[in-house]
Amino acid sequence: MADEQATNEAPQQQFIIQKIYCKDISFETPNSPAMFTEKWEPELKLDLNTTVNPLAENVFEVVLTVTATVKVGEKTAFLAEVEQAGIFNISGFEKPQLDAMLGSYSPNILYPYAREVITDLVNKGGFPQLIVQPVNFDAIYAQQLQQRQAEQEKSSEGTNSAEGSNSAEGSKLAEGSKPGSESVH
Repeated sequence: MADEQATNEAPQQQFIIQKIYCKDISFETPNSPAMFTEKWEPELKLDLNTTVNPLAENVFEVVLTVTATVKVGEKTAFLAEVEQAGIFNISGFEKPQLDAMLGSYSPNILYPYAREVITDLVNKGGFPQLIVQPVNFDAIYAQQLQQRQAEQEKSSEGTNSAEGSNSAEGSKLAEGSKPGSESVH
């Protein structure tokens, strides 16, 4: 009787953080030391990218790349980039839920670590404190899902309306989509 109940239940969902680590760190100050004499009116550009690498069954490496580029006028003051990574054991989720765990939940866990590294790099580089604002990865993930769905609809419309002929536009849309990156200004 207990065995029948166990087989009828959905698999138990698990999300386990195995490790969080810095995979790559870079800091460049191409215009130093002259930049330290300039009037400090910085313009920040923050780029985000998430990459997922399956390692084993239910084990994934998620790499969040955060690139902060600060310019004063036309000159680059500094560029700080960190690839903050984590190894996650994720099981018991349906495909849409798993995609959300990898594309939104995991980057949400990694981002505070990446922010800390960026802030430390900037400080040690001799620049005024940089406070990197929080990012809503849930909203970014939802936006990417909508974009992919729109591209798929356009692609299928192009294929359906051009039955019997080659639809280059439809294939370009499908090939050109690259989920997982976002630029925040």
